[in-house]
Amino acid sequence: MVARLSAAFAALAIMTAPAMAEETVLLYAAGSLRAALTEVAKDFEAAGLGTVQPKFGASGLLKDEIAAGAKAEVFASANMEHPQALATEKRSGPVVLFARNRLCALARPGLAVTSASLLDRMLDSSVKLGTSTPKADPSGDYAWEVFRKAEQLKAGASATLEKNALQLTGGPTSPPAPQGRSVYGELLARGAADIFLTYCTNALAAQRENPTQQIVALPDALTVGADYGLTVINGATPSAYKFALFILSAEGQRTLAKHGFAAPVLPQ
Repeated sequence: MVARLSAAFAALAIMTAPAMAEETVLLYAAGSLRAALTEVAKDFEAAGLGTVQPKFGASGLLKDEIAAGAKAEVFASANMEHPQALATEKRSGPVVLFARNRLCALARPGLAVTSASLLDRMLDSSVKLGTSTPKADPSGDYAWEVFRKAEQLKAGASATLEKNALQLTGGPTSPPAPQGRSVYGELLARGAADIFLTYCTNALAAQRENPTQQIVALPDALTVGADYGLTVINGATPSAYKFALFILSAEGQRTLAKHGFAAPVLPQ
């Protein structure tokens, strides 16, 4: 499937190629991809294939901007549903799975928590549980999926977790991430949350900045994975198709893997 879509991207790039210099690629991408796709973009530019102008944010909000007419060319989402919605509306081409992630718990230093005790700690009303914003940000949707799974373990858990959850990021009125810093690590450091459900890649980035913060794996019964979807918006330049192909290339996939993502296009 990925090979067929890659071929389609390549064919479109060739068919629409103008006899002019490469244009700047307008990239809209999930915030969790900031570090990885910034490096991919630098490699793309270093190879002389064009330049990339990125905008990172919550995938749901970015999708809404594109649907409203925002000038975007490549959309890299933290789920498959948002790019597929654009494709269904005939606003973009096919959607391809290009990366995988999963949810982890980032916990403040000193909090007694393990994978086995994580659910009990999240249900504890004295523990501040942070999440992103459902619908606006797939990370929030994935957190709510964890809550639904928790219901199978403890009756009433889902409602309690939804009530306790502090939607601290990813919403239209959420404060912007600090420049060059992990917003999740900052929120824990200033006491806004004791536990934050976020992508494992985000948790790793936060821990690099705050080594005493803990990363707790979700127990098997609560594990939630995240499939990331890529699409090219209708009317995009040939450079945009080239950049989409570069993300799907072995080089692009290796960069994603280096940043902690599972890279489904790489040979297993």
